[in-house]
Amino acid sequence: DSISLDFGSFYLVVKAVLFYNIFMDFFTNIPPQIATLILAMLPVTELRFSIPFALEVLNLSPWEAFFWSIIGDIIPAIGIVYLLGPLSRWLRRHSKWADRMLDKAFAKTRRKFDGSYSKLGKVALIFFVAIPLPGTGAWSGSIAAWLFDIEKKESIVYISIGVVLAGILVTLLSLGFFQLFNL
Repeated sequence: DSISLDFGSFYLVVKAVLFYNIFMDFFTNIPPQIATLILAMLPVTELRFSIPFALEVLNLSPWEAFFWSIIGDIIPAIGIVYLLGPLSRWLRRHSKWADRMLDKAFAKTRRKFDGSYSKLGKVALIFFVAIPLPGTGAWSGSIAAWLFDIEKKESIVYISIGVVLAGILVTLLSLGFFQLFNL
């Protein structure tokens, strides 16, 4: 059997390898604490990626990986909670495209969060942030807090509690996984 690879697939593989090399070069050549903080601040990765990466690739201790990931996950949440309203209003006034995109993004977050919010109230925000699944986390929780008009300081407290719980869960799962497979 021969493996056939068309140009489009080959191009995607090359791009993925280049991205991986650039990613690894960048994050392994800066102080590991800063790398962990940055990874935790990103909306796609948050601490769900930064903790295992810090433990296994950057060789941080569990406490360091946990600490820098928690800080990195909370920083953008504070910015989102305080700046999303004014930024959203400005974008909606100045761009029809942004208005449509915000409607889609906000509708998706509303659907994910609405059922649990109506049952559990503000405590649902803790669980929404703490459960390490795609589409949940500090970024989505911050948007949900804004959409459901939860007071800013209160939402930061609930989001922070959720981030700490997610950090504990991801750290324990990471340590167990690495130990289980002797990584």
